[in-house]
Amino acid sequence: MSPQTLPGETDPMTRTLAEAELDHYHRTGFLLVRDLVPPAEVCALGKRLREYTHGGRPTGALQIQVEPRVTRGELSVEHPGDGIRKIDGLVENDDLFEHLGKHPNLLGVLTSILGPDIKMFRNALLLKPPDVGSAKGMHQDSPYWPIEPMELCSCWFPLDNATLENGCMAVIAGAHRRGALPHIEVRDDYVVDPDHFDPDDMETLPMQAGDGLFFHSLLPHYTAPNRSDTWRRAIALSYMSAKSRYTGEGEGPMYYPIQGRSFEGCVH
Repeated sequence: MSPQTLPGETDPMTRTLAEAELDHYHRTGFLLVRDLVPPAEVCALGKRLREYTHGGRPTGALQIQVEPRVTRGELSVEHPGDGIRKIDGLVENDDLFEHLGKHPNLLGVLTSILGPDIKMFRNALLLKPPDVGSAKGMHQDSPYWPIEPMELCSCWFPLDNATLENGCMAVIAGAHRRGALPHIEVRDDYVVDPDHFDPDDMETLPMQAGDGLFFHSLLPHYTAPNRSDTWRRAIALSYMSAKSRYTGEGEGPMYYPIQGRSFEGCVH
């Protein structure tokens, strides 16, 4: 099945979503916006990321996760950077990624979906090195996250072309309307119980570097392993209304402010 993509007829920087686009997001759970960020900015982000993974740039407060097979010694890599699976905290700790997290091209879309008062729930660089990057099983985000209501919105933004061979995104359109689905633990992952979705319903969404996939936090999604000789690097920027509530233990963390107001009794 071909991806449901709505063309950007006007500059995303100067517009909010048209009614048809917003309806598409609410109906399917996602909206794919082509050419969200200019190529020069994408290139600069890719170079900066390479400095962290292979160029010796200090990682400081960044949190780095290595591919489980590499950690267990089941797979060897030539350079430590070739085994990295995930990097958390770039928006808070790097000027280029901070700019991306508040990029006006993103905020025009996010304001239409979430309203004017927005905080960032998390940001994570998701890496699939060539022939190393493993699959991320079918899952929904909200069952992982202690936030109510379960109506967060993520922008999945590739720094490289995301293809069928290197692990592009796949989704089950409209399944966010089914609410939180049962998840089960498997090796190295936490995934939707296979009895609760049909793999034939998956839509693959190949994307060019600089495109943006906005999707609901209850949309089931999946990425395949990287079986190619090219990198697939993407950042997931996850946002919520500032009126959201933290449901975990204690008072909860201080979430990164993006725009607008904060509200008493809601996320800090």
